[in-house]
Amino acid sequence: MSAEAVVQRQLEAYNARDLERYLAEFADDIRLYRLPSTEPAISGKQAFGDFYAGERFNRPALHAELLSRMVLGNKVIDHERISGVRSEPFEMVVVYQVVDGRIAVMWAIDGA
Repeated sequence: MSAEAVVQRQLEAYNARDLERYLAEFADDIRLYRLPSTEPAISGKQAFGDFYAGERFNRPALHAELLSRMVLGNKVIDHERISGVRSEPFEMVVVYQVVDGRIAVMWAIDGA
């Protein structure tokens, strides 16, 4: 299974606000970094799921539009436009590292 296929499935689950399907694409020890911080903002699937359940998937207008994608080995770099979180859409870059068919690390860079 390609890293790109894993990342595409999580994007589709994100846009469907399907938490169970979304979390299935992540490793149990998932770490999310919000650059430039060197410490994870979220660590572990439980904390990750709690965040997305309470801060994202409860927003009816939530949507991530894929603007561009690069794949480099087990890393997928997405440029996304996010709607439904703030008063105006915003852009970000997310780097996904896929290990053993699951997303193990995410690095998020907010364009604001």
